[in-house]
Amino acid sequence: MSLPFKEHPLRHQLVTELHARTYIPLQAPARLSHIAAVCGERGSGRTVRHLYELLEHHGVPRPERVEQYYLVRLGDVRLLWERHTEFVSYTLSLSGEFAHPFADPVVAQLPADWLAGIPGEVVAAVSLALEPADKAEYSIDELTALFGGNPVIGSEVVGGLARAYSDLRIHEDGFSRILLRDQGLSCNQAGRLAKRILEVSSYRAMALLGLPPAREANACLSDAERRLVAVSSRMACHEDRSSEVPESELLAELTDLAAEIEAVAARTSYRFDASRAYYNVVMQRLDQLRQHRIEGLQTLTEFLEARLTPAIATCDSTAKRQQGLAERAARLTSLLRARVEVELQKQNRGLLESMDKRAKLQLRLQETVEGLSVIAIGYYGVGLLGYLFKGLEAYGLPIMFDATYATGVAAPLVVLIAWLGIRRMKARLLKSEHVKV
Repeated sequence: MSLPFKEHPLRHQLVTELHARTYIPLQAPARLSHIAAVCGERGSGRTVRHLYELLEHHGVPRPERVEQYYLVRLGDVRLLWERHTEFVSYTLSLSGEFAHPFADPVVAQLPADWLAGIPGEVVAAVSLALEPADKAEYSIDELTALFGGNPVIGSEVVGGLARAYSDLRIHEDGFSRILLRDQGLSCNQAGRLAKRILEVSSYRAMALLGLPPAREANACLSDAERRLVAVSSRMACHEDRSSEVPESELLAELTDLAAEIEAVAARTSYRFDASRAYYNVVMQRLDQLRQHRIEGLQTLTEFLEARLTPAIATCDSTAKRQQGLAERAARLTSLLRARVEVELQKQNRGLLESMDKRAKLQLRLQETVEGLSVIAIGYYGVGLLGYLFKGLEAYGLPIMFDATYATGVAAPLVVLIAWLGIRRMKARLLKSEHVKV
């Protein structure tokens, strides 16, 4: 069908992006297993191939193309595969009655070798159970027993249409546990609620991945800061010539220190930015739960804010500390380079003054040599004239004066001619050099 307007080439892609995060409609009773595996930004090809292996195992036709998500039924189990920036999540749901919410996880329906071969490293694994409203409510002791004796946190969610319980711990089977109690949810509301709570678990784990690097970076930055203070102190006391350290040595130390700080920042900056982004998503999902307090229990938001917020604050402060140290190192390096340039200018000025003195001395020597040259040339010229006059006199040719007298009279004239010749030669050389320049 032809359109009456010119369509942007990305229009359909932008609309599809609004629906890129789907959910599985649920009706209590139902159980879910959720796995999030970090595979990196370039690991999507491996995860898609691994998904195809599962489809082939269950005899499901392979789709032509897998985008950001893929929803498929594998027998009684429904699988929602989702690709995120750094990780891939697998959500499996199974409807039907169950005796114990967490005794038989849905993930056990999949081949063990396929689970063991999931690309990447699992950062979140959750078992979630959705119980119907007609099931008897648990007491606090019964809830504690369901969660292995751990303190339980929970709240009413979706404006009181459901209750959510968890301990946010990893149990012996390697999975965390979440219990939802339906109190009037529709299928779509139940699916969206389960998805949001599972996303809180995944994004919370991804956000906390920045905390260990922040602690390691702080240890490195503390050492770098100590060394930076030491270098700046040595620069400040540089006027004490008895303890002077060459600027080149200080500059080399500062350059190495700045490189170390930049290396730490390069390793951690992306992780810190990602942690902040994941933290914002967690807070958004918690806000969308519309929680109300259950008497005697801590809400999910209270629990996560008390523990997750300080971790993200540590990442943020470490990032600012890195930036501040890098800027201080850059300023000190610029200052030291300026001092080195000033010292070089002083040395160059001294060298130029020395060269100027040498040039003046050479000029004086040259003038002296010119005078000696005039005398030498005049001496040899007068000698040649003396020999000429004596030869003429001995040969009998008539000359006006005595040979010795004639030689003495010609001596000043010869010297004057030699002096004028040297001056003219010097002027011609200077003129030729000026023309070349």
